[in-house]
Amino acid sequence: MIICNVSAITLAIIFLILIILDRTCHTVPMMLVANSCLATLMFGSAMLSLTSFTLQNDLKQIQYQFPFCVFIGYATYVTCTIQNYSLLLQAIYRYLLIVHPNRLFWHSYRIQLMFICISWIIAIVLPMEYLFTGEIIYNVDNQICQMTLRFSFSVIYMAFCLFGIPVSMIMFIYFLLVRYVKQMSANVRPTNTLPRAQRDLKMVRRIVILVMILVTICFPYQLFLIMSFFNSTPKHNFRIAFIFGDTAMLCVIITLFQFTDPLKMSLMKIVNRRANMVIPAVS
Repeated sequence: MIICNVSAITLAIIFLILIILDRTCHTVPMMLVANSCLATLMFGSAMLSLTSFTLQNDLKQIQYQFPFCVFIGYATYVTCTIQNYSLLLQAIYRYLLIVHPNRLFWHSYRIQLMFICISWIIAIVLPMEYLFTGEIIYNVDNQICQMTLRFSFSVIYMAFCLFGIPVSMIMFIYFLLVRYVKQMSANVRPTNTLPRAQRDLKMVRRIVILVMILVTICFPYQLFLIMSFFNSTPKHNFRIAFIFGDTAMLCVIITLFQFTDPLKMSLMKIVNRRANMVIPAVS
């Protein structure tokens, strides 16, 4: 888990630096990608803090609730929510480009930045329900502070807000856009409108792939969540689930880079620039 966390954090930092330094990346779509990278950086940092203390307690063979354990547990929920909703924001932006291409106001930096701020506020506020009600507690078997999985309002609320809303909305947007683009292809459209819509639909399809990676690799956590309704979860459920969750986080940041052409071009510029540098011979 620590290796996956450190790798994801490192890649997120590199991608953020590339976006900041390369002027060609200073666009609205890349701002949304940067938001996803920043969310991954924060989520990875929270998980790294959690797993580092878990490893420390395991090595010392002690059961100790480290300082800020509950707050770090809360931070994992917040940052995970930010990451999931950052993918939703990218899907919404592509929807606005395809369905409302002439409404430039909705495509602007100001509006998209407002959406990002709203998503962060939602992510910070939503988990407060189980922070202030004492739902996040120290789990002795897993050596972490998390909400106990069981059939309760807080667990269902968490699953719905963290995963249910963003995943279902992304899938719904994708199906709406597929139907819209099919209708466009059947009607007479300007020559540049349909190719642009198909290109944006391809970007949404890539976001769906990212979501499916999250859903597939995080299946153990979803399985344990359902099993908790029947009081049949394994003893070290969080340890097992977090291994897959941290792997999913690393896969998502790698796939995000693979799907973001401006980011790849920015990295290739640096690589080619270094390759073309003439190193003076030593006399």
